[in-house]
Amino acid sequence: MRSILVQAGRDAGMAVRLDTAMDIARVRNGHVTLLIDTPLDRFVTTDPYGGTYVAREALDAALAEDDALAEAFAGRLANDDVPFDVVHYEFQPVDAMASAARLADLVIVSRNCGYAGDLAIAARCPVLVLPEDRAVAMPLAAACIAWDGSDEAAHALRGAVPLLAGCGSLHVLTVNTEKAVGFPPTDALRYLSRHGLKAELHELERGDSVEQTLAGAATRLGAGLLVMGAYSHSRVRELLFGGVTRYFLEDAAAPPLLLAH
Repeated sequence: MRSILVQAGRDAGMAVRLDTAMDIARVRNGHVTLLIDTPLDRFVTTDPYGGTYVAREALDAALAEDDALAEAFAGRLANDDVPFDVVHYEFQPVDAMASAARLADLVIVSRNCGYAGDLAIAARCPVLVLPEDRAVAMPLAAACIAWDGSDEAAHALRGAVPLLAGCGSLHVLTVNTEKAVGFPPTDALRYLSRHGLKAELHELERGDSVEQTLAGAATRLGAGLLVMGAYSHSRVRELLFGGVTRYFLEDAAAPPLLLAH
């Protein structure tokens, strides 16, 4: 996990994203890339006759603000011990982050960015989704892995291994349902053990819902990270995220998430 891509901005969660990225980079001997994005189509308007116009002054002002932000980040990180660079994109946020993530090992965004779930579907690397006020400190004191035997859960587990090194307390959570599918949870334990990670299996009786059952267990176990697959449904756009994924993206009390599709 040497190449870490970070959503950059002036929002309240920026300090948490940057602190987390720098901490992971120090542990993994990595490099941090800050992505500043200003979609050009925000400054393009079309008149009733089909003409297209660019709000040039507003665009120039936004690009100047981006340059100033990049300089501020460079000043903040110049004397640090982690190599970094700052890149500029002019696409919509998901497209910009997914494009830049093609050669990234990890993407870091805030839960309230509004596109974390979309990005987890589009990106080809794990996406670390952080609350505004809670950084991920390495090594983790405790982490949970939500396991349902799916390919998505397996992808998330593989992507999480570098972050789980040295974790003090590691737990695999599986909710008992009527129909078992995919890989059994013992396969997850076996995979972790091959990476020198010892985990405890928790087979949970389903409460009101799978997501609430998982949330209760993660809270009880003091999870500083919850690893889970990101799920999509192609038929209806509004159902892009499975109910479990959506629940944890919308729950302000949920721990940091590591998502992969």
